[in-house]
Amino acid sequence: MKKIYTIMFFVSLAVFVVSVAALAVYGLNFGVDFKGGSIMELEFAQERPIIDDVQKVLKEKFPDIGEFNINQAGDRGLILRSEELSEKLHQEILGTIDSNFSEFGEKRFDSVGPTVGRELRNKSILAIVIVLAAIACYVAFVFRKLSRTLSLWVMNTSALVGLLHDIVIPMGVFAVLGRYYNVEISAVFVAAILTILGYTVSDKVVIFDRVRENILKGDKGDLGSIVHKSVMQTLVRSINNTLTVVLSSLAIYFFGGESIRYFALALIIGIFLGAYSSIFVASPLLVWWSKKRD
Repeated sequence: MKKIYTIMFFVSLAVFVVSVAALAVYGLNFGVDFKGGSIMELEFAQERPIIDDVQKVLKEKFPDIGEFNINQAGDRGLILRSEELSEKLHQEILGTIDSNFSEFGEKRFDSVGPTVGRELRNKSILAIVIVLAAIACYVAFVFRKLSRTLSLWVMNTSALVGLLHDIVIPMGVFAVLGRYYNVEISAVFVAAILTILGYTVSDKVVIFDRVRENILKGDKGDLGSIVHKSVMQTLVRSINNTLTVVLSSLAIYFFGGESIRYFALALIIGIFLGAYSSIFVASPLLVWWSKKRD
C-alpha cells in the first residue's frame, strides 16, 4: 500500500496508546447514573451566585451531607451533585438556596441509588460487548462469498480493531476531561458510544463491500492496490456523511442543553474517528494481515 497508510496507521496507534494510558491513569469520572447520588440543575432568574458562596451555605446548613460538587451550566445555571438525597432533603436544599440567593427554577432532579448505578454500569458494558459480537456476525455473513479470496477472520478482526479505535480514543479524551474539567460520564455517554459503533461500522462495510465488488469484477491488481482503489471510490461518500453528522453535532454542542452537550462531543470525536479508521486502520490491516496469512 501507499506510504501514507503506514504513516497514518502509526499516528493512530500512538493516539490509541495515549488514550489507553489516560484511561489507566485517570479512569473515567462516572456520574450519578453509575455510582449513585443526586443531581440538581438550577436556572437563576438574575445573576448566578458564586459557587463558593453556595457551597458555604449548604455546608453550614447540611453538615451531615457529604461535600456538594457544584458546576456552572449555561449563562445563569448551576448543577449540584451530592450523595443520594431523600425528597425531604431535596426540598430543604431548594428552600435554603431560595432564602439565601436570587429567584431560580429547578430544571432537573435525578436521584439514583448505588445498586442501580452498578447495575446500569454492568448492563452498559454488556450492551457494548453484544454490539461488537453482532457486528462480527454481520460482517461474516455479508462477506461470506469472499471466504475463498479473503479470510473472514481477517476482515472481522480488521473491522473490530477499527471500532475499538473509534471508542477507546473518545473514552481517553473523556478521562482527561474528567480529570481536569470534572466532566462526568453518564448514561447518555453510553448511548453515544453505541451510536458511534452502529454508525462507523457502515463506513468500514462500505469500503469492504467495494473491495468485494472490485475482486468479483476480476480486478487483477494486488490486494493493496484494490483496497486503495476502493477507498478512493468511496471517499467522497464518507466525507459527506461524516460532515453531515459532525456539523449537526456541533450545533447540538454549542446550542443544546448541558445534559446533551457531552453526548454531542462524543459523537463528534467518534464519527470523525470512524471515517478516519475505515481508511487508515481497518483498510491497511486488511491488506497486511491478508498478506501475512498468504
